[in-house]
Amino acid sequence: MDDAGRHIVCPHCDAVNRIPPEREAGKAKCGRCHKRLFEGRALPVDTPRFDTHISRNDIPVVVDFWAAWCGPCKAMAPVYERVASELEPNLRFLKVDSDAEQALAARYNIRSIPTLMLFRQGRMVAQRAGASDAASLRAWLQQHRN
Repeated sequence: MDDAGRHIVCPHCDAVNRIPPEREAGKAKCGRCHKRLFEGRALPVDTPRFDTHISRNDIPVVVDFWAAWCGPCKAMAPVYERVASELEPNLRFLKVDSDAEQALAARYNIRSIPTLMLFRQGRMVAQRAGASDAASLRAWLQQHRN
């Protein structure tokens, strides 16, 4: 982030918004659709939205690759949502259904689910496979934040 502010992608309309440094990001609204930029929950995305969010957000983006039939994915879903509610607006949380977005899962060589990835400025900086509890998820994110 520089003195001009951070760029944040709207979870509703995918418009890129600039949040000035003096403005509290957690209360910011989109300039296009006027909805809140952060709602304290993970955002389900398809491939085009995924690409926009990881490449255009100035904040780190956490992605959960999951599938509806996956038991560990179902078990981890409430944990992921809880951590998203705690850590937004410092991080953006996305969910990718690996069955619906097979090409995207193949692009990142997803072999087991759930798989979590952390992106910063369009680049993957960390990856982890398997379900996590809230404490280990927070610790993993803290370890890779800088």
